[in-house]
Amino acid sequence: MEKLSIIKIGGNIIEDETSLHEFLKLFANLDGMKILVHGGGKKATQMAHKLGIESTLINGRRITDKATLEVITMVYGGLVNKNIVAKLQALQTNAIGLSGADGNSILSNKRPVKDIDYGFVGDVKKVDNQAIDVLISANFTPVFCAITHDGNGQLLNTNADTITSQIAVAMSKSYETSIYYCFELNGVLKDINDKNSVIKHINSESYPALLSNGIIADGMLPKLENCFDALKNGVHAVFMGNTTILTKENENYTKITL
Repeated sequence: MEKLSIIKIGGNIIEDETSLHEFLKLFANLDGMKILVHGGGKKATQMAHKLGIESTLINGRRITDKATLEVITMVYGGLVNKNIVAKLQALQTNAIGLSGADGNSILSNKRPVKDIDYGFVGDVKKVDNQAIDVLISANFTPVFCAITHDGNGQLLNTNADTITSQIAVAMSKSYETSIYYCFELNGVLKDINDKNSVIKHINSESYPALLSNGIIADGMLPKLENCFDALKNGVHAVFMGNTTILTKENENYTKITL
């Protein structure tokens, strides 16, 4: 079975022009077939502020009203996505920028209102692995922004980590898929104040103790839940760390397996 890497790039890397360029060089040089997924929340917040639109976040999650969705579509699907695609073309990587609506590749349900109305936020329902495979087979490198659709003409703001894991699960039907979550940290840390205290391997046996000891908490908790969900549904392995996890030289990262 051929290997396919699905890489998610964190917002702090997108924000910094130098970091973004260095990451994209590593991505372009990564062997084999690959898919890139990105968000762009900070740039969306900045653009919303310029336009006089207030950004509301609850528990780190953005409330997406109609005006905010318009900004997100402009920033994620336009400014950030096309900037990344253009830079990859300059690095001889034939990238193609996509939302979940393109090729009907990622279908979502609008999140139901429970305690909080998140607005136009999507929960992934289905990823069309065959549509994505057509692009990969034609030697395109898909670059997905964090926007999906509901099949009825409505775009939906959708968590980029979730999009990454769901694409990996869907593509595991045809490929040996691995996920790389690239952000500013070296991996999952034992001590948040010590950037070198990387936990190099987490599996389903060690995970409960990390939870009970409070080592994995807050924003890292949903990321890890996403990882184990993906692994249980066909993904080969998940890696978390800074951008150099895409190189063979780096040994300081977290690998997550069952």
